[in-house]
Amino acid sequence: MPISAAYRPDPIFMRLGPEFADPVAPADFPQSVLRFRNDRAAATVGLDGLDQAEWLAHFARFQALPDNQPAPLAMRYHGHQFRTYNPDLGDGRGFLFAQLREAGSGRLLDLATKGSGRTPWSRSGDGRLTLKGGVREILAAGMLEALGVPTSRAFSLVETGEALERGDEPSPTRSAVLTRLSHSHIRFGTFQRHACFERRDLLTILVDHAVETYYPHVADEPDRPRVLMEQAVAASAKLAARWMAAGFVHGVLNTDNMVVTGESFDYGPWRFLPRNDPNFTAAYFDHSGLYSFGRQPEAVFWNLQQLAGCLALITDQAGLLAALNGFSDLYRDALRAGMLKRLGLKSRGEAVDVALVQAAFTALAAGGEALRWEPLFFDWFGGEASAARALGGPRGALYGEAAFTDLRHALAGFEPDRPERLEHPVFARDEPEELLIDEVEALWAPIAQADDWTALEAKLARIEAFGVAYALGD
Repeated sequence: MPISAAYRPDPIFMRLGPEFADPVAPADFPQSVLRFRNDRAAATVGLDGLDQAEWLAHFARFQALPDNQPAPLAMRYHGHQFRTYNPDLGDGRGFLFAQLREAGSGRLLDLATKGSGRTPWSRSGDGRLTLKGGVREILAAGMLEALGVPTSRAFSLVETGEALERGDEPSPTRSAVLTRLSHSHIRFGTFQRHACFERRDLLTILVDHAVETYYPHVADEPDRPRVLMEQAVAASAKLAARWMAAGFVHGVLNTDNMVVTGESFDYGPWRFLPRNDPNFTAAYFDHSGLYSFGRQPEAVFWNLQQLAGCLALITDQAGLLAALNGFSDLYRDALRAGMLKRLGLKSRGEAVDVALVQAAFTALAAGGEALRWEPLFFDWFGGEASAARALGGPRGALYGEAAFTDLRHALAGFEPDRPERLEHPVFARDEPEELLIDEVEALWAPIAQADDWTALEAKLARIEAFGVAYALGD
């Protein structure tokens, strides 16, 4: 492969040893048809120079990248699934393929898979991914990135030529292997596994690895379990707040689906809210609404409590409890900051900012069936600087009603942050880019019926333009 100066391999997870992962072989797929490659993400790790044959060699057959892991690693972990402890988890249809340093920031990034074949942790599963599932993950990750949510990025999708049987979609259905690029795959459940076996030595090794790798600015602190807990609480509070500001419902907030770096990943039954509804659920099997939109902060906090229970085996509980007790304030501050970011406004101080956030949520509720989630943020991006655009647009009459008076008053006095963003052509449109479930199904239909990918490709281009216009990344 052509070696780019930006390619910096650093396969450090494998140094932890055999108690943390198992070497595995990828499936031998009958075909390899490249359906998606994220060249923008590839450029950040020096892999954008690969030609198609090289890309397929590494992301369909998973030939090792130069000076990287010699073999894929299926990571070991346990987890609570819908709050029931499951010791039979682990990477059952994926593996850690490679680790690299990001150009510019130098932070460690993982290339990991979904649908790459059976592993020792597959149980009764076939280790495969449906092509539709891969398409859905590309869409979710792209939209979340555009909305400023810390997220994994879909890196590659290769159709693999197998007919899969699934109970929740028409079968047989097409198969694929997905590669994602993410900051970390150290799950809360990774700690749970070693705590379950009371392996304090392995917990200490894992904590040291996590702190030194992801939070080196606190690596000199003597109580590393405590500082890791503090960092995980802060990162998770920010993640939960960004989900709420984006109107996103992850759907399966189990402890094996949360990582210590506070990034969103592994998109299964996700949904974006059509309208403000705290009880909205994404997973058809979430009968109690445990992971409904409004309960996501609670779910994140519960998962953090499980992480703290693991770390309590190797440090004093007082520091862990103090870290947990900081979650509410951190979440509230992150939600305030996230909502201001979504509205493209500069802060005016905590009290005034909080009043605006409350008014925005009240307006979303008051809009009822007439107001979808995303249009409010699109119409009023930049605050009063967009008043003429909002009032002259398709929801102008709605915004003129008494129910929106408090929002209009709350917006008064706020200055737009980087007002030049409002000059982007995206804001000349009447409607924002959205990603509701009906559109996802409509994007999939021509692929399923005629192998026509043009609608999906156009949608991804629009999402990217939307993200450039909003410029919400930290």
